[in-house]
Amino acid sequence: MLQITTLEPWQDPRGGWVERIRVDNGKVAIEVLSLGGIINALWTEDNQGQRDNIVLGCDSVSDYLNQPAYLGAIAGRYSNRIANGQLQYQGNHYQLDINQATNCLHGGAEGFHLKHWHMQALEDGVRLTLDSPDGDMGFPGNCTVQLDYRLADNSLLIEMQASVDKACPISLTQHSYFNLEGADSLTNAAHLIQVDAKQYLPMNEVGIPTSIAATTGSDLDLAQATAFAVQTHRPALAATNGFDHCYVLNNAEQVCRFGCLSSPKTGRTMTIYTNQPGVQLYGANFLEGVKGFDGRIYQSHQAVCIEPQMLPDSPNQAVLPGKPWIEPGQVYRHVSRYEFGVI
Repeated sequence: MLQITTLEPWQDPRGGWVERIRVDNGKVAIEVLSLGGIINALWTEDNQGQRDNIVLGCDSVSDYLNQPAYLGAIAGRYSNRIANGQLQYQGNHYQLDINQATNCLHGGAEGFHLKHWHMQALEDGVRLTLDSPDGDMGFPGNCTVQLDYRLADNSLLIEMQASVDKACPISLTQHSYFNLEGADSLTNAAHLIQVDAKQYLPMNEVGIPTSIAATTGSDLDLAQATAFAVQTHRPALAATNGFDHCYVLNNAEQVCRFGCLSSPKTGRTMTIYTNQPGVQLYGANFLEGVKGFDGRIYQSHQAVCIEPQMLPDSPNQAVLPGKPWIEPGQVYRHVSRYEFGVI
């Protein structure tokens, strides 16, 4: 039977309290924070029936506020990178917050990952809502966001929608760091990753797409399950210290399978389905120094992020698939499913 438990809130040093709700259906359990829509913990079974938390996180609001890794949070208004922090649309120019090299990354320094969301329980999960004002991090229009985390059998369902009163690009993604060996594991090296996508986005030196390329025969070809240990050996991954690339699904906004992450050690598997045109695969290449659970200092390559999203810089590159610009009266819709299993 599904259980929903309201946990003791955490005090926010900026003022107010951060709510915590735990949802458990006996197979999968999650703990969600009203800060940033963060998944603070996610428990699944291994091949011995042992349930463990498989996402990295922090023990306090202060620790979440002081880390730059977007641990477990919702990135927005626009996830990934927008070149030079600039938007041009229908004769209007917008300057966004620049917080990574020359880019606006994940919605800017004070993006959705640091916001207080309103949270309430559903029958099978939680719903979070957020109102982002016109000009927030430079983005145009008032934006209203709804986020649902729901559990169904052995799956975590993530559904997001957003509306605006001025044309604005929207791309929301869930930025959890998964380690299928358990959150206390020190490396992702033995994890296997298999990806269905046949295309990816080559990038310039600051992570902006320059073209669309076929994965077949490239260092980004993951059609066969591949150990994450290769990410420090493939030449095309050297500039990013490992996998930090966006795959292109060409799914015409229909939910399709992206791929599967698995752990030979624990037998856990995580298969990802999404209606988003892109998925960023990130090997936690720059996690080093982040303070996590029990005061431990995380290291690079300690987890894996799989982030369904619109394509980076696609608001400025009409040749890229997807429809990043949302007009008043339209609704942005993101549907992703993380299906957990064992082998």
